[in-house]
Amino acid sequence: MTVAYVALGANLGDPRATLRWAREALARLGAVTGASALYRTAPVGGPAGQPSYLNGVLRLETGLPPPDLLAALHRLEAQAGRERRERWEARTLDLDLLLYGEEVRDTPDLTLPHPRAWDRAFVLVPLADLAPGLAHPVTGEQVDAALARVGRVGVTRVGSDW
Repeated sequence: MTVAYVALGANLGDPRATLRWAREALARLGAVTGASALYRTAPVGGPAGQPSYLNGVLRLETGLPPPDLLAALHRLEAQAGRERRERWEARTLDLDLLLYGEEVRDTPDLTLPHPRAWDRAFVLVPLADLAPGLAHPVTGEQVDAALARVGRVGVTRVGSDW
């Protein structure tokens, strides 16, 4: 089993219910061994006028290899009604594979660690709930240090009931 960290986000429909559903679905891909609180965040990029997101991070122990895990995440997004029309558009569910153990990979289909994770407060704040001392496999920068660099502006805790 390998420890993977998966970021979850949603800003269409009932985001809290969708994230609960996704958490239960992810538990069928392995064992969810940690969950951050949920955070409300402003959209980053994409079309203007989007509603705020709910974001969280799960720690998942899984036996699925990275490409299979990514494919499973994409299937769950589709089951939740996600459509991919425009980059960074509003979505019913967004699942990002942030880390898969210490694996470093850069292919057309999958980059590990996630290339923008250490620069986004909406990822780092919930990730810090679970693993503040977790080091980036390439740079060695720890989550808490990256969060101090990036800051918490625009990220508001809304609770842990999911």
